[in-house]
Amino acid sequence: MISLTFRTATPSDAPKIQPLVQSAYRGESSRKGWTTEADLLTGTRIDIPGITTKILTPNSAVLLAYTTTQENEELIACCEVLQKSSDTAYFGMFAVDPERQAGGIGKQVLAYAEEYARRNYGVKKMEMTVIGVRKELIGWYRRRGYRDTGKRGEFPVEEVKGMGGHAVRDWKELGFVVLEKGL
Repeated sequence: MISLTFRTATPSDAPKIQPLVQSAYRGESSRKGWTTEADLLTGTRIDIPGITTKILTPNSAVLLAYTTTQENEELIACCEVLQKSSDTAYFGMFAVDPERQAGGIGKQVLAYAEEYARRNYGVKKMEMTVIGVRKELIGWYRRRGYRDTGKRGEFPVEEVKGMGGHAVRDWKELGFVVLEKGL
C-alpha cells in the first residue's frame, strides 16, 4: 500500500486542489478512474473560490494527501470534513487522482477523515451525500461501514448550471442518497 502524508489545506492550496477534483469527476481525464461523473454531468465540479470557501469555513477542513519522495511532494487526494452538529460531521469533495484509483488510496483518505472528525470535532457519526445512480460508489462506501439513511436530497441543478455544466442524463435521475456511519 502506498504511504501517504496528510495535512490541512490553506487558501494557497486551492489552485492545486481544483484540477485534482475536476480530473477525478469530470471530463475525459476522469474516465481513467472509476469515480467519473462524465456520463452524468459536464462543466466545472468546483471552482477555486468554492474550494477557498470550504477551506475558510469554521469547523471545516480540507484534507490533502500526498506521496512524498526525496525529489518532491505530489498531491494525489483530498476531501472535505465539516462539522454539521455536535455529533455529526459531513464528508465531501473526495477526490483521488484517476490514474491512482483502485489502489487503496481512497480507503486511507476516508479512514483519516473519519479519525480527523472524531479527534477534532468529537463527533459520533459521519454523513455524506452520493448521487443515487452511482451504485458502484454507494457499494464502495457500504463496504466501509456506511449505510443508507433513507434520506434523499435534491441535486443542485442551478449550482451545476452556474458552473457551466449540464446533465448528460435527465436531472430527475440525479438526486442524492444520504449515507451515514457511526464512528
